[in-house]
Amino acid sequence: MKKLLIILLVLAMVPVALLVVITPMDSQKQYIFGLISIGLLFLMGFSKKRSISVIMVVMSLLMSTRYMYFRLTQTLHFNSEIETILGMGLFLAEVYVWVLLLLNYLQTIWPLKREIVPLPDDMSLWPTVDVYIPTYNESLDVVRDTVLAAQCIDYPRDKMKIYLLDDGKRREFAVFAADVGVGYITRNDNSHAKAGNLNHAMKLTQGELITVFDCDHVATRIFLQATVGGFLKDPKLALVQTPHYFYSPDPFERNLSVGRNIPNEGTLFYGPIQQGNDNWNATFFCGSCAVIRRSALEEIGGFAVETVTEDAHTALKMQRLGWKSAFLDIPLAAGLATERLVLHVIQRTRWARGMTQIFRLDNPLFGRGLTIQQRLCYLSAMLYYQFALPRIAFLTAPLAYLLFNLNIIHSSASLVFAYALPHLFLAIYINSRMNGRYRYSFWGEIYDLVLAFHLVLPTVVTMFFPKRGKFNVTDKGALLDIGYFDFRVVRPHLVIAILLGIGVIAGIVRAFAHDYYGVDPRVIALNVGWGLYSLIFLLAAIAVARETRQTRKTIRIDVTIPVLIHYASGISSRSQTADLSMGGCRIELPDDRHLTDEIEEIELLLQSGAISIPVKVVTTDERYIRLMFDDIPLSRRRELVRVVLARADAWIQPPKPQDNPFRSLATIVRCVFDLFWMTWKTRRANRRTQAKVQVQEDGNA
Repeated sequence: MKKLLIILLVLAMVPVALLVVITPMDSQKQYIFGLISIGLLFLMGFSKKRSISVIMVVMSLLMSTRYMYFRLTQTLHFNSEIETILGMGLFLAEVYVWVLLLLNYLQTIWPLKREIVPLPDDMSLWPTVDVYIPTYNESLDVVRDTVLAAQCIDYPRDKMKIYLLDDGKRREFAVFAADVGVGYITRNDNSHAKAGNLNHAMKLTQGELITVFDCDHVATRIFLQATVGGFLKDPKLALVQTPHYFYSPDPFERNLSVGRNIPNEGTLFYGPIQQGNDNWNATFFCGSCAVIRRSALEEIGGFAVETVTEDAHTALKMQRLGWKSAFLDIPLAAGLATERLVLHVIQRTRWARGMTQIFRLDNPLFGRGLTIQQRLCYLSAMLYYQFALPRIAFLTAPLAYLLFNLNIIHSSASLVFAYALPHLFLAIYINSRMNGRYRYSFWGEIYDLVLAFHLVLPTVVTMFFPKRGKFNVTDKGALLDIGYFDFRVVRPHLVIAILLGIGVIAGIVRAFAHDYYGVDPRVIALNVGWGLYSLIFLLAAIAVARETRQTRKTIRIDVTIPVLIHYASGISSRSQTADLSMGGCRIELPDDRHLTDEIEEIELLLQSGAISIPVKVVTTDERYIRLMFDDIPLSRRRELVRVVLARADAWIQPPKPQDNPFRSLATIVRCVFDLFWMTWKTRRANRRTQAKVQVQEDGNA
């Protein structure tokens, strides 16, 4: 009955919606209508109810559709072929954004917040699990702690087996696997890359469930106990995916001055989007930090090998056959983010190629087995990675008028602004309301602009030739001794930034002499404002290429653990850690004894026992002593992993503050300012250093 009432209400609202969308207005009436809509939005914003959010989403969709109807019916008139090409290109880019807005609202309006399904008390009922850790060319330093953390997982030893899947066929990895007591699997070739590696391991193992960890992802001790229960409760559940949490900063967090104060780039996906997908049984497998039912994999012939994104394609195949999937929004494992911007671009290029391949080879819009909602969730993911051309179109559109006097929008500036203002304002406000703790306003544009110029060719080529290209492994765990500016990555960005700067200056000149040039100053103002807006975000994207030093090999985590400090004289002092890593720690200063008595080792006092670790003093100050660990035996290192990386609450972090669009825009402007300020300071420091060196050389001469 309730569903019938909803259907009748929707049918009754259709004429009203059509009236809102198609009613033409002049600029003055449209301004009034838009401002009334914005005012209503603010009034409704005082309520945090989900039902109010749904009403606001409907309002946003109506205003965005009204804008698109206006663009379609009143602005697509052109005076030349070049204006037609550029104008239609811009309009198609707007259609693309409108479609993504619809799909994004579908994904995020009803997120499903799952809770842990407890396992039965009788452990004999728990399923057997094979833990796969695939590796190819990563160093043992990266892989070692992942394996040790897997051994710390709290699960019956006779029901869990760990396998190191080494596609690099390296002797030191085989020795390490034997030393720590895990299985070691390799193969004669590297066909189908990671998917082939996993499929080969499936033939040699028998666990009812399969857990996959990328070789840099360390699991917490409760990983299996938190994820396996659902498989016993629902025999049709094929996949439980958990978030990819990164304990090292990505290029945006490390290179931008305010990067640590904003949500990580992937937080939106591993939050509202995956929760929304879960509501429609469309959770994506993300290649790591997941548990999969073996029988479901066997039914689809193993991990998908047709595309370079074997993970999402595997989930799609299982869902086509009626299997269920789930997303548990608790960070139960953590890994290394891409250290440098160029590696970030390479990784995202592979993802874009893979989603484009799925679009061409196994398009979820077609074929049997999926619900409409599942098809649309996958369509959203595949279309997202086609953002390169639309982003470039929006970025360069004002240049058509500012530099070449081409009109690619046939309308007055005031009318365009009157229709565009409520469309943009409502979309930004509602996304901030629903997802503001996961993605701050305007930051998505920076993430996309960094990649846009690099994704155009791969996505276009893959669209026409979907089987071209190969799987690329993302390097992890590298260090960066000196900072530098990576001109190679942002070379096209710099070219467009220079053109936008020239265009803005030319526009300002024409605005002051509009009588001489015979132009409408309002049109000039609209294009100059658009150009400045584009330039700010482009400069913020360029700022990410200013690579800062990365000299810390291990990441320090804030954790307080009682500790005994053992001095060379035999005396011991009690203290506690302020932070801890796999390479060292920072402890509170108990007294001044360290000034005269050498510290030889520390003893971490744990509930499960004590760990003694030889140390060397790095630095001291009035509050802390910084220590570096000497070589640690594997048995002790495993216990250290248990304490530092595998704690159940190791990666539980408080949510970021709620987004404020105006404050978010201000932080982006600050990033642009800091780009020039820090560049100037660096060059000044380099000049001073060179001058000192020159003086010393002259003195020696």
